[in-house]
Amino acid sequence: MRWGGEALGAWVALPIVWLMVGPGSLANAAQPADPEPIPDFLRPVNLCPQDYEVVVAGLLRDLPSYANLVASRSLGRPAEGAGPTSTVLMASAPDFEPIDLSEQAFGAGLDRTSEIRQVFFTTLERQFLDDQVVSLQQFHWLFLVRGEDGWRVALIYSSLGAFPVGERPPTPPQESSHGIIGQAVRLWLRDCRAGAVFPVSEPTEDSMQP
Repeated sequence: MRWGGEALGAWVALPIVWLMVGPGSLANAAQPADPEPIPDFLRPVNLCPQDYEVVVAGLLRDLPSYANLVASRSLGRPAEGAGPTSTVLMASAPDFEPIDLSEQAFGAGLDRTSEIRQVFFTTLERQFLDDQVVSLQQFHWLFLVRGEDGWRVALIYSSLGAFPVGERPPTPPQESSHGIIGQAVRLWLRDCRAGAVFPVSEPTEDSMQP
């Protein structure tokens, strides 16, 4: 019994020491593994492009959603005399062919020495009236000017027409910087300067066709 007890004690003590200091021991196995990196779910900041055509490509890509957001915010406080609010379905490809502006055509607030760029585009819109759905298209002439921090709206003129094109001609162009599209353009450019829009890819030749 004494021999068996001593032997049992020595047998038990030896493995314990070996487990504590030997290779492949439980002590080594218990070491924590390198922690896994925590995923970053925040969208990275994307620098607003400086190239004019790239900026316009991103603007027209996101313009319907921005315009509809502006329209939904204004439903509770429509402007006096305003007609029914339209839903913007899509924006056309841009047309960058500028019109030769005379000195008198620049108007107040436009500095001829500034880097002013022109772009023409069309928005397809839909109005829901009491008893019918009406499709419309608006023709926009947008002036952008580049400042120290990026592109900003200088002026925008818009003209309303039927879709498909009917017998009635489009309305005369009117300055629309404070309209739905004008506000949407300003909001998108503000977000772009803040790096808060999705990356804008370089426009292809197909996407540049009006």
